[in-house]
Amino acid sequence: MRLQGKVAVITGGNSGIGFATAKVFAAEGAKVAIVGRNAETLARAAEELGNGVLALRADVTDAASLETAFATAAEKLGRIDILFANAGIGGATPLGQTALEQFEQIVRTNLTGVFFSVQAALPHLNDQGSVILNGSVHAVLGMPGWSAYAAAKGGVRAMARNLASELAPRGIRVNQVTPGGTRTPIWSALAPTDDAMNALEARIGGMSALGRMSEADEIAKAALYLASDDSLNVTGIEITVDGGATSAPSGAKIFRAA
Repeated sequence: MRLQGKVAVITGGNSGIGFATAKVFAAEGAKVAIVGRNAETLARAAEELGNGVLALRADVTDAASLETAFATAAEKLGRIDILFANAGIGGATPLGQTALEQFEQIVRTNLTGVFFSVQAALPHLNDQGSVILNGSVHAVLGMPGWSAYAAAKGGVRAMARNLASELAPRGIRVNQVTPGGTRTPIWSALAPTDDAMNALEARIGGMSALGRMSEADEIAKAALYLASDDSLNVTGIEITVDGGATSAPSGAKIFRAA
């Protein structure tokens, strides 16, 4: 039980990577609170997770609701040992086809929301705690049409290092998990049918050396390492889980003869 007795709060814990991480953390002995903006999916996720998981409704673009959620988590579960700032949204923003509101919403959710999640948690965080940010390989891929998302995730990547320095006096570690293409509901808008999803998986998987998309629980297990005492002397780093798409691109399946 690598998280026995620890309290963890996960934003966006009602779906995808956040939900998978809540399941892993709870199984490892943590008391878990999941934060999300959709009351229905929150309740369903908490019921499925069991283990006394606490569901808290808040929107990461609303700083006041975040402050209330983290205060409630600390009141009901105890002071926080682990924060996984995971909540985010997808969305393409191609040049010539993007409204200002659309661009700003992606940045506000995926970058500004991360900062204010950490800020809201800070009064309730234990010294020697662990803060984990959820990044993306989009920060370095240069994918056309994804400027807002990539810029936000690039900002998260830089911010992880700044926050690691800022929170070092309290012994709070700040690190990042960096998923590549991962099988989660975030793809539903781009691939609404099984055939479309299979085609998307083949394309994205083909861009990695290991030839497939990641599973959400593979990202969760990387977060588990950063949350646990196994990483007590680790801060300011990112763990990339992308099958080698960014570190070994020449080995990608699409470049193989067979």
